[in-house]
Amino acid sequence: MRKSEITRQTKETDITCDLNIDGSGIAAINTGIGFFDHMLTALTCHGGFDLTLTCKGDLEVDCHHTVEDVGIVLGQAFRAALGDTKITRFGDARIPMDESLAWCTLDISGRPYLVFHSDFETEKVGDFETQTVKEFLQAFAFNAEITLHLNVYGDNDHHKIEAMFKSLAYALRQAVQINDRLMSTKGVL
Repeated sequence: MRKSEITRQTKETDITCDLNIDGSGIAAINTGIGFFDHMLTALTCHGGFDLTLTCKGDLEVDCHHTVEDVGIVLGQAFRAALGDTKITRFGDARIPMDESLAWCTLDISGRPYLVFHSDFETEKVGDFETQTVKEFLQAFAFNAEITLHLNVYGDNDHHKIEAMFKSLAYALRQAVQINDRLMSTKGVL
């Protein structure tokens, strides 16, 4: 099974993460930010991964350090769990949530990049700052070494963000499927 354990301790956050890519969607997540926990649980459930993640962050400042550092750790966990496994590599998913539609296209290529298009109407959803969605995705993509394109439209920021996390989950689930050959003309990812 493709698993990893990552810890990260800084003056701003203390994170532990156990990831099983070949799981069944079981999540035990506590970041201290309710809406973010909800989004990570959706990512885990719809991706079919098992994730145990705890983060104690400097939430008295704001949620930025927690969200970005969780992205770093989760990206590192995905990269470590995949190792040199031959995978499908590409994933694509369009997920609606009421009036919102998100689409995610990704390539687990070893070449990190983020293209992100969204306009949020509110500053926060619960205690989660909407501007940190991009920070999380960038940290995740760069540490997992994924080329990630994520776009969304809609009216309700909760719906838009949730659709994005679910579309990321389904695209990841496609891309990490084991393949019998290396999907690269270069012979290496």
